[in-house]
Amino acid sequence: MKNKDCIYDYLIVGSGLYGATCAFLARKAGKRCLVIDKRSHAGGNLYCENTEGINVHKYGPHIFHTSDKRVWDFVNGIVPFNRFTNSPLACFRGELYNLPFNMNTFRQMWGVRTPEEASRIIGEQRREALDRIGSATPENLEDQALVLVGKDIYEKLVRGYTEKQWGRNCRDLPAFIIKRLPVRFTYDNNYFNDTYQGIPSGGYNILISGLLEGSEVRTGTDFFSDREYFGSLAEKIVFTGKIDEYFGYRFGKLEYRSLRFEEEILDCPNWQGNAVVNYTDRDVPYTRIIEHKHFELQGDAVYDIPKTVITREYPAEWTEGMEPYYPVNDGKNGSLYEKYRLLADREPDVVFGGRLAEYRYYDMAPVVSRAMETFRVTAGLTE
Repeated sequence: MKNKDCIYDYLIVGSGLYGATCAFLARKAGKRCLVIDKRSHAGGNLYCENTEGINVHKYGPHIFHTSDKRVWDFVNGIVPFNRFTNSPLACFRGELYNLPFNMNTFRQMWGVRTPEEASRIIGEQRREALDRIGSATPENLEDQALVLVGKDIYEKLVRGYTEKQWGRNCRDLPAFIIKRLPVRFTYDNNYFNDTYQGIPSGGYNILISGLLEGSEVRTGTDFFSDREYFGSLAEKIVFTGKIDEYFGYRFGKLEYRSLRFEEEILDCPNWQGNAVVNYTDRDVPYTRIIEHKHFELQGDAVYDIPKTVITREYPAEWTEGMEPYYPVNDGKNGSLYEKYRLLADREPDVVFGGRLAEYRYYDMAPVVSRAMETFRVTAGLTE
């Protein structure tokens, strides 16, 4: 156990959504918190910068969505959320398709108008794929996608995007990466099935500031620059960084995919007419273009700001010094993570939480829910 004379009850390493939620719960329980982050700002990947009066998502677009009313009420208790509905488009060689795969997509692809027509085409193509692979259990991502949605949707809307995202041929990727590809036989462009979705009114920085209020926050501060000193400051540590780094890469380094962003200010009020457009052609080097003002401005309000900001998103293989975004959830990395998880279980004074510490991809709402539950159980607190 730590020295009872510690200055803080909790040292929280990382000020992203998981760490900030833990800080909020601790403060509410009367605990003293120090939150440190090696970046120059708080908020982790939720951080936004105001450019030309537009909140720009600096680390890629973030859309909060959940069917968990407890989580929705929690974040709205910090800042009210707007009614943004995610309805992305896909661009394949100049052709635009609605996402997720729904009757609008099928009409654009095949000219069909009824669910029966669309279902028949998809069914025929799925049967062709099953006959070709000769097994009900696909062994790679390509075969998995073909038996789920057929060749037309796969070739135009899945293959190129996925290969860019992962930097590998779809036949070299495991089938479990695509467990399912939702197909809707309704004219519904709402990407999420969740009951609630939106963006914090005024941007994510307001949400993070509200969660961190009352805690001491030090940015530009690297835990590993003097981990013995920082560890001595608090009774418990909430660690949200890379779990392999915490243990000195004892068993080797976990792998990630990363992203590179190319931001541009355009001298027009409305460039692509939508927040997110995916580029599914393999020959286009970026996976999507984000037009940030559409997250918070709807209808004619987009014209109140004469300029717009877009970001092209380029997938990249992660190397040291880059931001790790997506864990590479193959068998090799899964086994390696399990070794580190067993080490983490032997650290009673450390809570490992979030996408890097748990080596898994998290949407935002599950991050909040996980922080609530893990922090409550581990710290013996109630909200």
